[in-house]
Amino acid sequence: MGRKLSGKDLIQLGFPKNNTINIALGTISRYKKKENKDAVLREAKQVLQNPDAYLGDGIWGKVAESMVKQVEIKRHELTHTRAPFSIFGADAIDEQTKYQLYTALKLPVAAAGALMPDAHYGYGLPIGGVLATHNAVIPYGVGVDIGCRMSLSVFNLPASFLKGKDHQLLNILSDHTKFGMYETHQNKVDHEVFYRDEFKNIPFVKGLLDKAYKQLGTSGSGNHFVEIGIVHLAETKPEWKLIPGDYLAVLSHSGSRGLGANIAKHYTYLATKQCPLPSNAQHLAWLDLDTHDGQEYWMAMNLAGDYAKACHDDIHRRIAKALGKQIAFTIENHHNFAWKEVINGEELIVHRKGATPAAVGQLGIIPGSMTTNGFIVEGLGNEASLHSASHGAGRLHSRNVCKSKFTKSDIKTELKTAGVQLIGGSVDEAPMAYKDINAVMQAQEDLVKVLGTFTPKFVRMDK
Repeated sequence: MGRKLSGKDLIQLGFPKNNTINIALGTISRYKKKENKDAVLREAKQVLQNPDAYLGDGIWGKVAESMVKQVEIKRHELTHTRAPFSIFGADAIDEQTKYQLYTALKLPVAAAGALMPDAHYGYGLPIGGVLATHNAVIPYGVGVDIGCRMSLSVFNLPASFLKGKDHQLLNILSDHTKFGMYETHQNKVDHEVFYRDEFKNIPFVKGLLDKAYKQLGTSGSGNHFVEIGIVHLAETKPEWKLIPGDYLAVLSHSGSRGLGANIAKHYTYLATKQCPLPSNAQHLAWLDLDTHDGQEYWMAMNLAGDYAKACHDDIHRRIAKALGKQIAFTIENHHNFAWKEVINGEELIVHRKGATPAAVGQLGIIPGSMTTNGFIVEGLGNEASLHSASHGAGRLHSRNVCKSKFTKSDIKTELKTAGVQLIGGSVDEAPMAYKDINAVMQAQEDLVKVLGTFTPKFVRMDK
């Protein structure tokens, strides 16, 4: 655009001599670099003359915000006292994990917290950590894999349908699921999520649309999986239209792929710049929801959550089509997400990092390991847990410990004993890496009611 636009140009337009100029130059450098200088200055002048009209705008919103109300950037210190909290299954949770929650509870924005019985150490909040905050969202309190979730689809097919179909069902998993960073489906599909306003109005998110399209219906690495197995319904709901009994089911665990990871990285960077914290709490930097960046992250986070659901829907659709059968009903829940919820009469931001929402009557699925039962549950709305429950069994051993402690032969023995067949999987995801799911469920009897179980039989993971 000819000679580089400078702060002097903006001052000549009438821009205030404060941080607004730096924000405007950053915006122009990021989004207007290739445009004509005079055209950019005319646009900047319109923002200057009527900033209220540009609040929330994907490109100029942050500049307009700085004119209307400067975002205060100051170093925050932790408080001396913790916000109220509860820990479930405390005896099975190590001290390092508990102290990670204690640090979060000392944030100035913290209102309440809880630790689920599957909890273990993570980044920012511990896995299995729940934190309610006052009008603030913590990107690392949500996690890198935004909207990571469990999805269980039950078919009106008796468990006996699986007999003699080992080869067919393993082939379905092999052909219709994709894992890891680079595998994608050859036949890609469209989805309404790609037409959301966030993909049009948030420039950073718009740049991730192509990646999101390519990765739809795929799963990541690590502990993500797709399983075919048997659901035992001890109780049923009228809307399920199934009587108690044993049925074929598909369970998947994965999240928002590259879309969510990039959103988490970008907004975590912005949070750490705007909210400096002591080094032991820096991963807990937050975005004020009254700011442009806070609102933008909230929209992007919700988009990533809906995209994660779209991925699961596509996985289950592909498997149902391969089976030639229709899904009777699906139970699904995010973890790694934040919600606006009323706690003790006040609207708070409730972060659940590796924790399942468990409001009164809310349905969920809590898996164990690939060789143990998972549980279909109904939330009891326990206020002490901030209406939450565990999202799984939780790790007993870290990935590094697994690599030194277990062998592939150990895993094969465990799988054979449980009657489970595995495609992929690595030593660091050995069934023995996880806590006893029955002990975890016992520790949260006040949080959820068990309606049934899921027993894996055929499992697909990344190699």
